[in-house]
Amino acid sequence: MKAAIFHGAHQPLTLEEIPTPEPKAGEILVKVAGCGVCHTDLHFIDHDVPTFKKPPLILGHEASGTVAALGAGSTQWKEGDRVLLPAVYGCGHCRMCRLGRENVCENMMFFGSSLDGAYAEYVIAPAKDAIPFPDDLPLIEGAIIADATTTPYHAVVNRGRVQPGDAVVIFGCGGIGLNCVQMAAAVGARVIAVDIVESKLDWARKLGAQAAVNPNSVERLDKELRKLTGGGADVAFECIGNPATQEQAFASVRAGGRFVVVGSSDKPMMLNTGKVMFREIEIIGSLGCRAVDYPRVLELARQGRIKIAELVTAKFPLDEINTALDLLRKGEGIRSVIVP
Repeated sequence: MKAAIFHGAHQPLTLEEIPTPEPKAGEILVKVAGCGVCHTDLHFIDHDVPTFKKPPLILGHEASGTVAALGAGSTQWKEGDRVLLPAVYGCGHCRMCRLGRENVCENMMFFGSSLDGAYAEYVIAPAKDAIPFPDDLPLIEGAIIADATTTPYHAVVNRGRVQPGDAVVIFGCGGIGLNCVQMAAAVGARVIAVDIVESKLDWARKLGAQAAVNPNSVERLDKELRKLTGGGADVAFECIGNPATQEQAFASVRAGGRFVVVGSSDKPMMLNTGKVMFREIEIIGSLGCRAVDYPRVLELARQGRIKIAELVTAKFPLDEINTALDLLRKGEGIRSVIVP
């Protein structure tokens, strides 16, 4: 099979012919229909963030496809079944898994980092973790549900605990941020989007934001957000991973509100802990999504309450993976999907 191989940081992925893997007991072989192109891959390629498994490795963790072969005991599936593959696999035995929080499993396996991902024609997946994919949703575009849509669902519904009527401010309108916008809007929140790129703010309005603010177009962002929210955000989400933006998001929260960190960063932010205490502000991390929530997100898409296909603004064959990554580096489009 053909696969795009990651050999190390600061190198393009290389298209290579490698043996098609065979599923072992409890596994399935999936013919990849689509794999979303995510900033996480750029952390590995451009920013020296180490993968859990040392290269060479196949990246790509937003995958959908059809079952091509079954390992022993994988009787819940049959060849041809449509599946979605979660970005993170839990062990099912550790304390966090027993608490129903397998997205922060103590022994987590990260698709496209701990094990080979889906920038390839075929991929191996644990049979117990694959999710049935509805026939009435587009399989290729639906690949982005594996992370770009489910991660925001978890952030908005489970971690941010957004309620109807809440004033929600979302900082950063890339793939994750825009999906946070539409998830919060679907819940019934009043959503304000913040980004420095006007085209992304246009997208935020299309996806349900009632207001959109470019920090470069207002005298003081904090004052503008207080005016739009009526005193401060009930919940603010930072979806970039930029310490300066994280500080802005924290500053936008009203007393008793919540600041949810969705964007990944290895750099520290300045935090006024006195404000945290006196205003009883919650600071909450959010990673991935629980397995139990994937069917709920798929149902939201089936009902038309969230958009999926519209957010896929480019598709590339596998041999153009580096072009797709360059597009992501430039911040162009919303989500690209590789179609092997």
